[in-house]
This record gives sequence, C-alpha cells and structure tokens, in this order.
Amino acid sequence: MTKQTGSGERTLHVGMLARVEGEAAMRVLVESGQVTSVELRIFEPPRFFEALLRGRAWTEPPDITARICGICPVAYQMSACQAIEDACGVAVPEHIQRLRRLLYCGEWIESHSLHIFLLHAPDFLGYPSAIEMARDHRATVELGLRLKKAGNALMTAVGGRAVHPVNVRVGGFYRLPSRADLAALVPTLTQARDDALATAALVAGFDFPDLEHDCPYLALRPAAGYPLEAGGLVSSTGLAFPAAAFERHITEEHVPWSNALHAYLNGAGDGAAEPYLTGPLARYSLNSARLSPLAREAAGAAGLGAQCRNPFRSIVVRAVELVYACDEALRIIADWDGTGVPAVEVPPRAGTGHGVTEAPRGILYHRYDLAADGSIQAARIVPPTSQNQPSIERDLRAFVSERLDLPDGELTRQCEQAIRNYDPCISCATHFLDLRVERR
Repeated sequence: MTKQTGSGERTLHVGMLARVEGEAAMRVLVESGQVTSVELRIFEPPRFFEALLRGRAWTEPPDITARICGICPVAYQMSACQAIEDACGVAVPEHIQRLRRLLYCGEWIESHSLHIFLLHAPDFLGYPSAIEMARDHRATVELGLRLKKAGNALMTAVGGRAVHPVNVRVGGFYRLPSRADLAALVPTLTQARDDALATAALVAGFDFPDLEHDCPYLALRPAAGYPLEAGGLVSSTGLAFPAAAFERHITEEHVPWSNALHAYLNGAGDGAAEPYLTGPLARYSLNSARLSPLAREAAGAAGLGAQCRNPFRSIVVRAVELVYACDEALRIIADWDGTGVPAVEVPPRAGTGHGVTEAPRGILYHRYDLAADGSIQAARIVPPTSQNQPSIERDLRAFVSERLDLPDGELTRQCEQAIRNYDPCISCATHFLDLRVERR
C-alpha cells in the first residue's frame, strides 16, 4: 500500500512480511533522495527466559532454553550444556561429543532445508509462498520436504523427537542410540546428501542482486572440522578468543526502536565497536577450507570462492552446509559402535560457565552463574539474530540507497528479499513483520 501526503511524503507500507520468524517492523526513511534512517523494530514482548532461569537447578537449562525456539532447540540445548559443564568443571567424553555433533547435524539439515525451500526460494523464483511455488515447481518443493524429513528423522533418533528433543541432559544423554538405530538412517541420509548436492546446483542458478558488505565476520573454529557444536571464536579482522571472553569482545546496547538488544564487536580493526555478522556467510568465509571434500566440491561447482560476502548468495552457502551436514552425519554414524556411558555426572559447584555453538543462523552464547548448590544466580543468552540486527540495518541502508529509482512496489519486494537473506529468527515463533519505506 502506498500513501501520499500533501507535503509530498510517500509511505510504502507492507502489513505483513511472511517467511520470517517473529514480530517486528522495518522502517526505511528516505528524505530528499537520501536514506536517512533504517530501523528493524522488534516490538514482540520479551519472554524473560534469563529471569526465568534464576533460582532453577543447574540441570534444567537444556530443557527450559530449548523452548526459546522450535526450529533450533538443539542449539539452545548444546550451548546450555556446555556452559553448565564449564561452570562445574566437567568435560564429557569423546563419544558424547560426537553424538552431540550428530544431533546438531540433524538440526542444520531440517533448518537449512526449511529456509532454502519454504522461506527463501519463493523470492528467487517469483512466488509469494511455497504453496504457490509448488504449483509450478512441485519437484523442487518435494525435494525440500524430503530433506527436512531426513533432518527430523536424525533428530528423533538421537534426541528422542524432532521438536524440543527430550534425550538431551547436562553431561550427555539419557540413552545412547544403538549401532542399529543409527545404521537404519544411512539410506535416508545418503539420499539426503544427493538431494543436498542437487539443492546446491539448483540455487547456484538463481539471479543474485549485487551487494557486497564489508562488516567483520565472527564464527567458531574448532580444533578440527567445520564449526557446529564446539570451538573458539575467530573474526575476519584477526581476533581469536575463547567462549569465556565473549563478553569482553561483544557488547550489547538498547536502542529505542527495538525490544531486542543490538550487539557490537569490540577490537575490530581500530578497536572501535562496530556491527558484525554471524551465520552461514561468516562460518563459510572463515572456515571453507575445513569443509569435507564433497562439500568443497559442491561449493566450487556452485561458484563460491574461499569467501562469500554477498548476502543474497547466503542461500548457496546454506546449501553447501546441507551437503556438509549430511556428509558429516554419515561419517559419524559409520564410526558409531553404540558403546560407552550415556552421560557423566555433573556435580554442582559455585562458578561461572560459558558455552557457544553455531546455530543454523549463527553464534549462540550462554553464560550461567551458579551457587554452590547448583542453583542459577544469573543467566545470559545472546542469540544470532540480535547479533546480526545492526548489520541487517546497515546492509539494507546500502541496498536501498542504490535502488531509489525503483517503483515502490519493486523496491518493497527487493527489501523483503534482502531481509530474508539473514533468515531472522525474531522470536522463533510467529511470522509478522511490518515494513515501511517513507520518502520525503
């Protein structure tokens, strides 16, 4: 809808931006041919999970924080487990670490396939939703649903169920899957790997608008392999620090137009705090050499170099990560013998623990302060989307500035697509976003 006032001010209003999670508004103000303001207004009421955790037992965060998100609950569970185990001075054995990585692979598969096929591909193929897209591209939608089903099956086998897994606990799992349990998934995951390769080839053929950003990237880097469930943090500006130093390098501040905090990276470049980006583009650009050979081959075939700085091509990076997650899951299953304890004891003690993992959308940080009896005195959770908000606003400012000659309808459509590049998970629940472009 376009509104025009007597003063010549034009307001372009989109009442609902579907295919994102959460309630928010995006306001773009254009005055005298210049973009003067871009605001991602997250007005969804806070849910106060950090306050809810105070006074709870040290064993409870994995189950409580999983409810923050129905799409990436494993990320919350894994970061919570790491932070509690760190506070209690416990390291889990290698077979539990591998099983956690396998569960995380399942989450990446289901989340990336959901985003690629149901949330983002309709933008590139010219449809308002996957339902309309399915009329002309039924095989493409079925490919995405088949991939998501494979991810759900893996999460169910390891986590007990696909949404808010019930088999995860501090110290490990309640039960270990048998070798036969996981072997039964091999045909499904082998097909999923083939489907992921087809996905990478498909999305590589999309038409990508020109947009290159130069913000710092931040991602995990483990001792070996591509980052999922463990590692220290590295940036494209040369920073390297452990999870325990997260709050020394990341600062958050409140802005009047959003209920979510804005995060900034300290020590980047000249030492000033500035917006940064986490997620697929950062992971890939900082760790592409750590992909499996098959995933590296898929990246090359899709036209990706060692780095990627076009946010519109994030859909290609997600497809490459799909290949990697399927490949990695099959590798872990091939080596799984089903032996070992399902969990180690994590006795409570006073202390502070930090945990950070790579959710599908980027870095997810947890910190817990425990009393001697294990009760939680304080908690802090920094999700990927709050970290990415300032960069989303900055990228949209640059994107709109170069396209002010477009008609309002087309500019709005492209702005919506630009927002969806980041797969923002605003509340991890609903799907309402109010987009305004004002011209004065």
